[in-house]
Amino acid sequence: MLDETYAKLASSSQVAPIIISIALMLFLGFAMTRVTKRLRLPNVTAYIVTGILIGPYCLNLIPEKIIDGMDFISDIALAFIAFSVGEFFRLSTLKKSGMGVILITLLEACMASVLIFIVCYWVLGVNLPFSIVLAALASATAPASTMMTIRQTHAQGDFVDTLLQVVALDDVVSLVAYSIAISVAISSMGAGGESRNMLLEIGKPLAINLGVLGLGGVFGVLLKLLLGKRSADNRLIVSIALLFAFCGVCAMLDVSPLLGCMSMGMVYINITDDSNLFRQLNYFSPPILLLFFVHSGLGFRLDALVGTSGSIGSVPLIAIGVVYFLVRILGKYLGAYLGCLIAKKPAQVRDYLGLALIPQAGVAIGLAALGARTLGGETGEHLETIILASSVLYELVGPACAKLSLYLSGSYSNKIEDLAPVSETDAENQPRSEAEILIERIQRIQKELPVHSEPEMSEEEEAFTQAALEQSEYYHSMNRRRLLNRR
Repeated sequence: MLDETYAKLASSSQVAPIIISIALMLFLGFAMTRVTKRLRLPNVTAYIVTGILIGPYCLNLIPEKIIDGMDFISDIALAFIAFSVGEFFRLSTLKKSGMGVILITLLEACMASVLIFIVCYWVLGVNLPFSIVLAALASATAPASTMMTIRQTHAQGDFVDTLLQVVALDDVVSLVAYSIAISVAISSMGAGGESRNMLLEIGKPLAINLGVLGLGGVFGVLLKLLLGKRSADNRLIVSIALLFAFCGVCAMLDVSPLLGCMSMGMVYINITDDSNLFRQLNYFSPPILLLFFVHSGLGFRLDALVGTSGSIGSVPLIAIGVVYFLVRILGKYLGAYLGCLIAKKPAQVRDYLGLALIPQAGVAIGLAALGARTLGGETGEHLETIILASSVLYELVGPACAKLSLYLSGSYSNKIEDLAPVSETDAENQPRSEAEILIERIQRIQKELPVHSEPEMSEEEEAFTQAALEQSEYYHSMNRRRLLNRR
């Protein structure tokens, strides 16, 4: 029925099926968030589930031909994600954080990757390209769920500070790890296992990635020069144009744009200290990210999980997925524990930091989509299937684990005596009544509550609104000048 409808639309207009498909993806993705919001699940879960439901392996609302033609969405979404990651690579922040946080980040990311590679390659007998790319993806963490939990609980303290710094740097490590892993994977597939060519085959793509990293820095300087004191809408136009141009250059060179876009954002923030551009782009990007996650869900094959993975090994794919899900959690926890131990962090941070690093979504799904396209065939499909399935599970258990870690570390409490500690004796050292103590605690809590005369806006919304007001004022001033010139 739907195929006939799309066929009629295609016969009358080639554009109509594409526009209607995009509209369906946007509207149904939004509608699903109304359901997941009641279940207190993140939006990413809603988008992936929407893609699975409307995809060719379930309701088949979107034609497979249109799905195949939307691969460019992954490149665009990853460009936004990688560029925004560059903002967290401020040199001033790294100096302030010290080597302790960097060490914790490296250990928790690398420990997860190493354990996944050992189990997949040597225990399960999965081939090298698949094992090494899957291991690299294990290093990524989704900060959105953790950040949401921190805001909801109003947690604070050394544990929260360390956690925020680690999740900010984590995506940088995962981007670098993926770039190295995909280079090794392609080289091992092309070299046919000949050791004399292996070093050359691995070194060449690594050198290209270093060149892309440098080119991204050049684009960051160019972005600064082109923006200058331009109006808000022109800043948005120029920055998006440069991101698209950089992705196009990388596509022509057949290399990943991730490191370059990250380098572009890193160079720009360090030479300008302009956070507003990142806020405006973050406010602009939700529809693009929605399409990206729904598109990822469209390619999810549930039947592939229960079948054998002949192209990568003899082990059923569901077994690899279960192992990946459990071993990554173990690696994250052990790596964070060891890093905190070496960095001499207190026991509250050391014992529970790993629990807050379980969620995985945005960057990992993006890298999986890119890896699937690069590796191709069943290998690529299996890689994306495992990451999508595990990401849904991680997003189900991740927020609860993050909240548990914040509670166990003492970063927040539901007890009123912890929220508002007051003296239980008066000035003369005499015990006070329970009513007096309760009244003082309520008064202290009321003083700490923020006063909102208007609905609270996020930083991204505030930056975008400010840009819109500036642009409106600019057009009004131009109209006034034209009227005066006419007189």
